[in-house]
Amino acid sequence: MMEHGEKHITVVDEDGNEQLCEVLFTFESEEFGKSYVLYYPIGAEEDDNEEIEIHASSFIPGEDGQAGELQPIETDEEWDMIEEMLNTFLGEEEDEEEMEG
Repeated sequence: MMEHGEKHITVVDEDGNEQLCEVLFTFESEEFGKSYVLYYPIGAEEDDNEEIEIHASSFIPGEDGQAGELQPIETDEEWDMIEEMLNTFLGEEEDEEEMEG
């Protein structure tokens, strides 16, 4: 299970490479009855020229403190909901620090 405050997860990509990712935030959706995690590959934020690619997965918390199982997100409804959550999250971030540009 992903503890709150646990900021890193290891994600295995299609090629079987392990990628250490930073957790942006997690939330639960009563509508879909799932938990979701938003994360991005560590090191991505060091490259100023590129947009950070934020990934999202649903996860089922593991039994007895084991790691949750990440699941791909399959429906447009879920993506829309996640995007909304992300926009809210990023909006709150922007209020705290003035964005340049």
